[in-house]
Amino acid sequence: MTYNLFDFLQLIGSLGIFIFGMKIFSEGLQKIAGNRLKDILGGMTRNRLTGLLTGFGTTAITQSSTTTTVMTVSFVNAGLLTFIQSTGVIMGANIGTTITAWLVALFGFKFQITPIALAVIGIFFVFLFSKNPRWRNIAEAMVGFGILFIGLNFIKDGVPDINSNPEIFAFLDVFTDYGYLSLILFVFVGTLLTLLTQSSSAATAITLVMLFEGWISFPVAAAMVLGENVGTTVTANIAALVGNVHAKRAARFHFFFNIIGVIWMMILIYPMLHLIDQVVQFFSENPISVMGGEVESRANATLALSLFHTTFNVLNVILLFAFVPLLVRFVEYLQPDKGGKSDEFHLRHISGGMMTSPLLSIEQAQKEVQQFVDIIKKMHSSITELLFDPNADQETLKKKLKKHEQATDQLEVEISDYLVRISERSSMEHDLTDRIRYLQIMINDLERIADIYYQIAKQADRLHEYHSSWPEEAMQEIRTLTDALGDTIENMGANVAKAPQDIKLEEAIALEKKVNKLRNRFRDNHYSRLENGNYSPRAGVVFIDVLNRLERIGDHVINVNESASGNRMDGKRTVESK
Repeated sequence: MTYNLFDFLQLIGSLGIFIFGMKIFSEGLQKIAGNRLKDILGGMTRNRLTGLLTGFGTTAITQSSTTTTVMTVSFVNAGLLTFIQSTGVIMGANIGTTITAWLVALFGFKFQITPIALAVIGIFFVFLFSKNPRWRNIAEAMVGFGILFIGLNFIKDGVPDINSNPEIFAFLDVFTDYGYLSLILFVFVGTLLTLLTQSSSAATAITLVMLFEGWISFPVAAAMVLGENVGTTVTANIAALVGNVHAKRAARFHFFFNIIGVIWMMILIYPMLHLIDQVVQFFSENPISVMGGEVESRANATLALSLFHTTFNVLNVILLFAFVPLLVRFVEYLQPDKGGKSDEFHLRHISGGMMTSPLLSIEQAQKEVQQFVDIIKKMHSSITELLFDPNADQETLKKKLKKHEQATDQLEVEISDYLVRISERSSMEHDLTDRIRYLQIMINDLERIADIYYQIAKQADRLHEYHSSWPEEAMQEIRTLTDALGDTIENMGANVAKAPQDIKLEEAIALEKKVNKLRNRFRDNHYSRLENGNYSPRAGVVFIDVLNRLERIGDHVINVNESASGNRMDGKRTVESK
């Protein structure tokens, strides 16, 4: 029987079904975990050992070491995790990723799971339409589980039989007949396969199928698995390209940690493979060597490959655990911190890439909004200095305010784009959709605040150009209003850092009412001063303009607070507070 193009396309389609099933399975598990996944990630900060357990647990939940490592790079980039703390998580992720190989080897080859997979889909698919989010998430995970193994069965059926297609065996024999050099070659093949599938789990599954079908020998399959351990580090390194120096270091550490492991294992690979062979024979009912690749031992060979995968990653962690500080220093030498503040206003929390969990992605975006608020605080401080410090460097402050305003423009666009991409990725619960909508409103209000501060700086510049000044009474009024506004901004910063359900709006509303009352009183005083000729009309125009702009900032601040709490009440609040 000749293997043709249509057969090859069926094989690619089978692989697509497998990867799709793995994606759905992983996303469903993450949605089930929800906030608990975030709590697990919170355990990263203790030491390398807890980090290792955290990395293992997170990878076991997400069924993807790539997800865990990209997530870790994002957390390092966000400043939620130090580079040192991330090393344990990365090591744990390497061990956690071996679980997928065991699932595939045990359920995919030892017995027929396709009927069970179809039954699982039949039981759970109806719950995909449930109104209960938890049941929907469970159904998604179980349907993904079923699709994953149906895809695996299709791959097994789609792989051409070596006996019926001797030309394929002859082609492979060209590359597998060089002894140790062939193993080195297939390390690179495994790396390339992982890059093509963008999933070490999918690449490992393909390797298991190739081994089971007799395409490759057990040593060649082991070499491919080592290459897949290198390939899985590439995604995190790509994610770190736009991250800060600490994120880059975490990604580089992952690469070098796995590379060192592959090097020492390649030196000891034949003794290790014979040891694995002996272990499998000892526990097998029909002890047949997997090294020879006999038909009867194919199922055992897949278990042996899974055992090799786990053994390698566990031993690599044990051997290199004590040398992590040396490896950290090496990575820091290769990726030095050049210092400076050139990256001060780049995205810190979401530049490492999007999380696979929508909830964690939204948490990342909220952290970025907190950075937005920090810039607003700096602008408020600069305006206060510009207006009231006679010894301040006016030009430097104006340049700083312009830089801040430009930074907020960039943040608004990039955060908004990130939120849009979250909402487009998959269906989400109603509360997550609402949070995305409110975050969009928040960044719009924050950007308007930054614009108003910059306009106030321009008005202060006009006052300087007119060679005019305000009387002491007017100056003190603006100072009082600015101080009151500073309190509202501090309160806003505290609220933005909280979960929506934890925010109480009473203090924010009271602070905004205070700003409004001060503005109304000072506006009446302004007209009295203008009528009495206490300052020039031009100085008066600048005063009332600054007064009104400060009050408008207060309006935007309360809007941000309401959006952060998920409780917009513009009409009622506007009538009551003005």
